Amino acid sequence: MNFLKKNVMGIAVCVLIAALATCLGKLTLGSFSLDIIGAPVFAILIGMIISLAFPSLAANEKTKDGIRFTSKKILQCSVIILGFTLNLKVIAQVGAKSLPVILCTISTSLIIAYLMRKVLKLDSNTACLVGVGSSICGGSAIAATAPVIDADDEEVARAISVIFFFNVIAALIFPTIGHAIGLGSEGFAVFAGTAVNDTSSVTATASTAEGIYGENGILSAAVTVKLTRTLAIIPITLGLAIIRARKAGKSGATYSFKKVFPFFILFFIAASLITTVIGLLPESGFTSFYGNHFLVWAKWLAKFFIAMAMCAIGLNTNLLDLVKKSKKALLLGLCCWIGISLVSLGIQYMTGIYGSNL
Repeated sequence: MNFLKKNVMGIAVCVLIAALATCLGKLTLGSFSLDIIGAPVFAILIGMIISLAFPSLAANEKTKDGIRFTSKKILQCSVIILGFTLNLKVIAQVGAKSLPVILCTISTSLIIAYLMRKVLKLDSNTACLVGVGSSICGGSAIAATAPVIDADDEEVARAISVIFFFNVIAALIFPTIGHAIGLGSEGFAVFAGTAVNDTSSVTATASTAEGIYGENGILSAAVTVKLTRTLAIIPITLGLAIIRARKAGKSGATYSFKKVFPFFILFFIAASLITTVIGLLPESGFTSFYGNHFLVWAKWLAKFFIAMAMCAIGLNTNLLDLVKKSKKALLLGLCCWIGISLVSLGIQYMTGIYGSNL
């Protein structure tokens, strides 16, 4: 009862804004679908705009606890629910061929983020979030990494904004560029799945490409590659937790590995294993309900929870300060984006995927 009293108002504010953001993400303006932008980005933008107009909202006694709870715990819940959308068997079968490309692009982005952080003198949390978000899966990876490295709301908002900016550009130009440089339909699916970050942007990019290529299957293949990338959340978050613990140990600071260990990732793994095991069961009413109804709602709920969390983060972020301080992060995002794109194309060329068709 005390939990509800402390948190209900703040959570309700985030639910309402997330609902508005979800509706905006479904709109189409002429031939331009706002799904390219996605509900989480709309949510964080609305949150920041409201924060400018009503700066005391996030600090209000009636709302601050609920907003803080949403930005931390609901964010972790979204990652756990995302695990239900991953069938490891399907990913192993379809995504295995693209694995060399995925591993190389992830490594490239992380290395660029590490090196550019020193060159640009960028704070380590922002560099880490931009690098992880660019290399793995945008908002979901940032959501999983932020609590592990103890990133604040402004750092999360900055990384999300950078990822969003390059996602939109990719969705608009990649289909035409891919076709022009001779990528086959399979090659483009792998390119979209590795060089575009957020799932909604991958979907938009691949859908546009199907129209240009005049071939179906690009969308499903690109999304599978993207979901394969999502699994990298597991080793990355665990690795960051270990690194953070070692640094604290060397500095002599009092530090609890148990406190920083991303236990929610264990639930993420359990959720994906449940979906994988159910996918191996004989066809029945239960498996049909699970695949056709439960997973559909799980995907929707994961996105909605991310939108709620992004709204909460936006409410705790000063938009004007964010714009002023994001120049270096934007340059880092550009370097990661270009590096990932070039490496994706290069590895595809070497492995023979480049010109192949589905």
